[in-house]
Amino acid sequence: MFRNWRIGSVNGALLAAYFIPAWTLVAFNIMVAPVHGLYERPSVAVALFLSDHLQMAGMDTVRAAWLLALGRLTVVAFFAIYLALLCIPRSRKSGGSDEALGIALAIGSVISFASMVMASKVGEMAALRLHATELLLLLGAAIVVVIEKPAAAPKIIQNTVEATPPLAFDEAELLHNG
Repeated sequence: MFRNWRIGSVNGALLAAYFIPAWTLVAFNIMVAPVHGLYERPSVAVALFLSDHLQMAGMDTVRAAWLLALGRLTVVAFFAIYLALLCIPRSRKSGGSDEALGIALAIGSVISFASMVMASKVGEMAALRLHATELLLLLGAAIVVVIEKPAAAPKIIQNTVEATPPLAFDEAELLHNG
């Protein structure tokens, strides 16, 4: 049953198992109460950076929080699409689900890297460790996906035997020629 699973498929499924619930909860907390959700542990570095370095007002902070939640939900959606495509054996064998995984890894890496940089600027060490860990998970999976190519389809070589000799240039192939 598990003979056609690649290491990248298993790695992507494990990443999806972490990022889908974790980032969905963070995004929904931000959507329900933007300022309160932004000042929770996974997003506190972004909130402190926005308020300290960019001096954003209240409504601008809410808009930035919603943008962060939208980015996180986009990553969650692409991981969910990846898992759905992973359930189809033909797609899994050919690597057809790798595109959704690649998009999730790219957007998630950008969000985690930006959050990590913001955490280092404001001196929030717990958030820095969290975002650095997430970034390393995403980059490690990206490396596995890039290096591990799907198995090539076997080439079917067919020797066609011609039953009739080829026609000469002066012969016409018509139905009444018999």
